[in-house]
Amino acid sequence: MDAPNAQVQFFQHLKVKLLPHQSLVEEVADVLDISTDSAYRRIRGEKPIDLTEVQKIGSHFKVSIDQFLFPQTEWLLFTGRPDMQPENRMERWMLDVEKQLVLINSFPAAHIYFLIKDIPLFYHFQIPELAEFKFYFWMKSILHDEKLKGVKFRIGDERYRPLHAISQRIIRLYNKVPTTEIWNAESLNSTLRQITFFRDYGAFASDDDVALLYEKVAELIDYIEAQAELGAKFILGKGPTSPGPAYRLFVNELILGDNTFAADLGPTRLTFLNHSVLYFVGTADKGFNDFMFSNLENLMKKSTLISGTGEKERAQFFNSLRRTVQAHTVSIR
Repeated sequence: MDAPNAQVQFFQHLKVKLLPHQSLVEEVADVLDISTDSAYRRIRGEKPIDLTEVQKIGSHFKVSIDQFLFPQTEWLLFTGRPDMQPENRMERWMLDVEKQLVLINSFPAAHIYFLIKDIPLFYHFQIPELAEFKFYFWMKSILHDEKLKGVKFRIGDERYRPLHAISQRIIRLYNKVPTTEIWNAESLNSTLRQITFFRDYGAFASDDDVALLYEKVAELIDYIEAQAELGAKFILGKGPTSPGPAYRLFVNELILGDNTFAADLGPTRLTFLNHSVLYFVGTADKGFNDFMFSNLENLMKKSTLISGTGEKERAQFFNSLRRTVQAHTVSIR
């Protein structure tokens, strides 16, 4: 690949980073402190960008030009450095999730793919009690928030109130985009194990909260089943819009997912790989995404579609999830 083509592809890639109201030429002109005409010449590859300009552009858009200069290398470029600042890490993490969903929503033809290991956070956020328990678990066990040291979980704790507003925005964004999810019967167990662990650890302020959480998990199962039956996404308690974004749910009995989150945006694709329980690293590398989406297609061919069709299989799957919740509920009596 020659340098001008690499430069043109680099600038084309930057468009993925822009919000709908932003103009690439104006952003580049502003970052480099040049005229829009000069920016156009660089974007079209008519004028080479120098190292100083590469550094300014890369810093502003948080991207690297390496993958365009050296496309044959075996190295893959991922972004997503974990936030190590101790204050308000949960809130900043959620704001980053919101930012990524705003980006995905800026593409009219976007489609989300989710290879599920655990119930997606977008579902927990729709039930305040479950959302608060997840906040507690993440903040205490993953982010090691010192403010929760010695604090027992109780539903309605005021400390989670600021997070609810962000979670509602995240829900609205996620529910606007057509989605394909690949589940396994084990996908439910992570949340149930977390509730059971904190119960046995004595981390609940009230046994009534434990029982209520199990009830809310059962309510969540009913909601996901309703989406699958309809074949469309909707916000819990509001019902589907007409027409709602398409929702496809596959079940694979052999393969447990790894919480890989991918998005087909039309002009490009993104893949986000889960690590350290809560965090993700993402890449727009074409070769990697072609491989990932080919793998997802093969996995779907070997899975059972239970949304919009497959009534018998759908009932069997969700009834098995209900029996699992029931078994945990019985254990606290």
